[in-house]
Amino acid sequence: MKVLITGGAGFIGSHLATRHLSLGDDVAIIDNLSTSAMENIQHLVEHPRCSCLVDDILNVEVMRGLISECDLIYHLAAAVGVEYVLENPLKTLTTNIRGTEIILELANEQKKRVVLASTSEIYGKKNGNVPFREDSDRLLGPTTVVRWSYSTTKAVDELLALAYWREKRLPTVIVRPFNVIGPRQTGRYGMVVPRFIKQAMLGDDITVYDDGEQRRCFTYIDDAVDGLIALASSDRAFGDVFNLGSNFESSIKDLAHKIKAMTGSDSEIAFIPFSQTLSRNGLYEDLVYRAPDLQKIRDLVGYDPKVDLDEALRRIIEDFKR
Repeated sequence: MKVLITGGAGFIGSHLATRHLSLGDDVAIIDNLSTSAMENIQHLVEHPRCSCLVDDILNVEVMRGLISECDLIYHLAAAVGVEYVLENPLKTLTTNIRGTEIILELANEQKKRVVLASTSEIYGKKNGNVPFREDSDRLLGPTTVVRWSYSTTKAVDELLALAYWREKRLPTVIVRPFNVIGPRQTGRYGMVVPRFIKQAMLGDDITVYDDGEQRRCFTYIDDAVDGLIALASSDRAFGDVFNLGSNFESSIKDLAHKIKAMTGSDSEIAFIPFSQTLSRNGLYEDLVYRAPDLQKIRDLVGYDPKVDLDEALRRIIEDFKR
């Protein structure tokens, strides 16, 4: 199979590319390196069945050529990370919406299979209906809070993909990842696990926002890749939406203590009031609880995440040490 991965030099994309190559597939990667790095795919550059292009998904002619040569598209390219979205609100809107329009338009010309990476941010705030099911209502804050622009752009992406399936029968699958973690993830744009590990290993304060009682379910990258490939391979997934995550839950405060212990760090755990964080200018709002209902993906493809949080952290810490 010939696989195209947009955003393939990113954290998830680089692991997905490695897995497909191990399965004997040909892989093409395109990435503009805005929130990724060539180091993530350096081990793939010389691979005879992998091609890597530094360019933008907004380049229509480049995308037309790449899509014409592939059988399957994973559309992962997007403006991601809380800090990046806050600093680049216009680029977030353009990349996430127009970029997806281009991918779907060109894929539809030749009816290429598309797996669209959405986000757990789709669900917004805790609304009493948790864990989140794919058909849960969405509850978002005001448009003046920039954080919600990311959720909104991904909702538009989902609506576009569903419309292409319903009207054009373009084979699309929508995936909502929940807090995927693993080697090669950077804390530069707000991702909590690599940020905590880096702080702990440098002996810096491990900075926890507010009281640290926010709760997340963390998904190790190998499990996430298993789920992505399983959904991409299932014709029964077309035109549908799936949570992709785990039930390995932790509060952010407990996560900080766990990382401190596992790294043997002397770091202090510092609790930072929201008034001193990204929330200070009114553009950001944190979420209390985020956990997926996994029944739908489990029933369809037998998805069963195996790497618990302790083992995931152990592997990531070892990678940081290397």
